Amino acid sequence: MGEMLAELKDGHVNLAAAHDMSRYWEWQEDYPVNFDVSVQKHYLGNDYSIASGMRYKILEDNIGYLYYGSFSNDVGLGNLDQVLNRMAICHGLIIDVRSNGGGSLTNVEKIASRFFNERQLIGYISHKVGPGHNDFSPLYPKYIESSNRVRYQKPVVVLTNRGCYSATNEFVSIMKYASNVTVIGDKTGGGSGLPFSSELPNGWSVRFSTSPIFNAEKEHIEFGVEPDIYVDMLDEDKEKKRDTIIEKARELLKK
Repeated sequence: MGEMLAELKDGHVNLAAAHDMSRYWEWQEDYPVNFDVSVQKHYLGNDYSIASGMRYKILEDNIGYLYYGSFSNDVGLGNLDQVLNRMAICHGLIIDVRSNGGGSLTNVEKIASRFFNERQLIGYISHKVGPGHNDFSPLYPKYIESSNRVRYQKPVVVLTNRGCYSATNEFVSIMKYASNVTVIGDKTGGGSGLPFSSELPNGWSVRFSTSPIFNAEKEHIEFGVEPDIYVDMLDEDKEKKRDTIIEKARELLKK
């Protein structure tokens, strides 16, 4: 039954029992990782700060670096104020969400709203309205509101890889509409379908995607969001404890 569900090629589709949970991971496994924690440690060191699941530091060239590993880590508004105030002296800010598997869309909106100075159309959503294969509602517009708290005005680079899934996929799609943001790295993993879970009569549970989501150009983002600049981590850089994608971001922000 798990193999049958894998035909959907959707990482949000699972069949869960007490002994196992079926999963489809090829959306990520067939691609380069483009993220190495041991290399990242070379940039963060031991003296980085932590707030609301975000690890951040000002690098020696006055570039801010912030890593957010899961949108399941709740973000405090006061924490965001403090982090962005700290980064205000920097030439620019790197937001690294590589290998972030998703979480809460509320946290997506909390963070993304700090990079928009006005309400912005960022996409559309549709809902199933009947049993037919194509029985979906019209597209409903989605907006990101501009935060009334601290907002970041300097250049921002968002780092991505195929491990950016679900809520992170939505975050990257939204951030591409911020005027001061550039996305660098690999195409995201997708998974924008807002999963729904239900119990089956035998006590197992099934999870499946329910609502197709589109960007502001009405393009489907279920299978990933393209970066503005494609960059892969190079093996020769990893051997020197250099992150090719971070270095490209630093180079761009210095300009």
